[in-house]
Amino acid sequence: MSRWRKSAYSGLAIMLVSVMALTGCSNNGGNGNKATNEPAATNSETTAASEAPASSEPSVFKLGSEPLNFSFYGHYDWYSMPAWGGDEATKWIKDNMKVDITPVQSGGNAAQKLNTMIASGKLPDVIWMDRGADVEKLREAGMLVPFDDYLDKYPNFKKWVGEEAINMLRSKDGKIYQFPNWYTSQPNGNGGYLVNKKIYKELGSPAIETTDDFYNYLKMVKEKYPNVTPFNPDLAIDGQGLDVLYGAFGEDYSPAYVGNRAVPSGDKLTSIFLDPVFRESMQFESKLFREKLMTPDALTQTKDQVKEQAYNGTTAVFAGASPTEYGAVGDAELKKKDPDSGYMMIWPVHKAGLDKNKIWAGTYTQLGWNVSVITKSAKDPEKIFAFLDYLTGPEGTRTLFWGPEGIYWKGTDADGSPIFTDAYTSDVEGRTKMMDATVNFQWNGNTVFIDTSKMKFELTLPEEQQSWEARWQNSITWKTQKNATEYINLAPAPDSEEGIIAQSFEELYKEARAKALYAKSDEEVLSILDKAQKDAEAIGYDKLLAFKTTKWQENVKSMKGN
Repeated sequence: MSRWRKSAYSGLAIMLVSVMALTGCSNNGGNGNKATNEPAATNSETTAASEAPASSEPSVFKLGSEPLNFSFYGHYDWYSMPAWGGDEATKWIKDNMKVDITPVQSGGNAAQKLNTMIASGKLPDVIWMDRGADVEKLREAGMLVPFDDYLDKYPNFKKWVGEEAINMLRSKDGKIYQFPNWYTSQPNGNGGYLVNKKIYKELGSPAIETTDDFYNYLKMVKEKYPNVTPFNPDLAIDGQGLDVLYGAFGEDYSPAYVGNRAVPSGDKLTSIFLDPVFRESMQFESKLFREKLMTPDALTQTKDQVKEQAYNGTTAVFAGASPTEYGAVGDAELKKKDPDSGYMMIWPVHKAGLDKNKIWAGTYTQLGWNVSVITKSAKDPEKIFAFLDYLTGPEGTRTLFWGPEGIYWKGTDADGSPIFTDAYTSDVEGRTKMMDATVNFQWNGNTVFIDTSKMKFELTLPEEQQSWEARWQNSITWKTQKNATEYINLAPAPDSEEGIIAQSFEELYKEARAKALYAKSDEEVLSILDKAQKDAEAIGYDKLLAFKTTKWQENVKSMKGN
């Protein structure tokens, strides 16, 4: 599942400044009330307050007791919400829970779409978007509904998100406005190394444990298989294929350091260019590149090109943030031609002398990917929250993820996990089709419930019947992803002084990494990184690092409940 996409939000800051005087128009469907940080009472709440007898128990909305209709906007250029009720799972929810959702599409230009809606004062009821500065801008403009009054009334959010993650979600005013997606309290993730099993066996199944082993294996591939790419790091997403190798050169070094362009030292974040582990990893990567052990297209190839090589078996080793995405399909494709072919994963390689159990190929965060926020345009914000809470709980998750009860699951165990039917394993094509149909409705994904339910069942099957992903997730990938929650949301607002520095630094970083990869010697790699450090200092990198340090320390305090 892709959880890495970024929103297009340029120009929002300017629009929010000008729209502050208009926020009354976006409050409760444009009723003219002045916007505040508190949600206005809905009609249903007002009625309940006047008619209900005095009671110490708060009134709770029972989903399905009456129709609930609201609008939903996915704030991404790439996102287009399918028709709600157009598949078996959402049709069941629509018919049985009486929930109908009207999509508001971005039209491929999310930034312009949202700016237009803000200026008109007609916001959708729910916005699905990235966490961080953009959410805070909407909150500061008084456009969002806080969830605090709902958390004890609807139990799934508190139970599954957990106190530590909830603390991380709190805004500056101490309130909760964001419902996270794919949050977790246990390790997950797919970062690591994918190895062509047939080539590996034909070369004698040598050890690939240290970086020296890795280098020697790639040399063997180059010598014996001239038409095969020895190593293909998937760089289509922010260079993450090389970030996997970064962790090989230092114990407890997280790929998140590279992603944030900042490395912790004590209680401060310091330059990535001066980090000894980054410098050594770049030397190793450059060596692979100049000796033609790495694909020459590493910096230019697309995700589809990486997948194509995986499906046709023309690469010996892949590395990436989620190579399981194409490893599972590639494994099936290669086995169609040769049952002994396919892919396997290996434990992350490490520099000789380091503890392999302190090497991390990827990361996960407790807050997961993105969030849903409810705007003050919503007529019934509490009822919408009740639905989101249902969707993230066991009942909603079972229905949305595996389809309505009776086809691929029937009944539940003591933990609420679905009891899968024979069709779950016998009708893989049908099951996959049903699950694929709801991917773009998974707005409040409950990682722990899904992973636990899935793995509990998979481990009851013989190994040959287990899904390819589950086998390697259980044995390798989930064990080699490091918790990076404390390093989230370090980026400054794009229109701030630090944000402008960050944009310039990002261009400088990418250029330096490319030059270092193309360097003709280890010495040249270091020279390139030294120059990049001086150039970074000249554009204000120290100021950016100071900003990120402050945000990091705030995260650390929040996670402790301070």
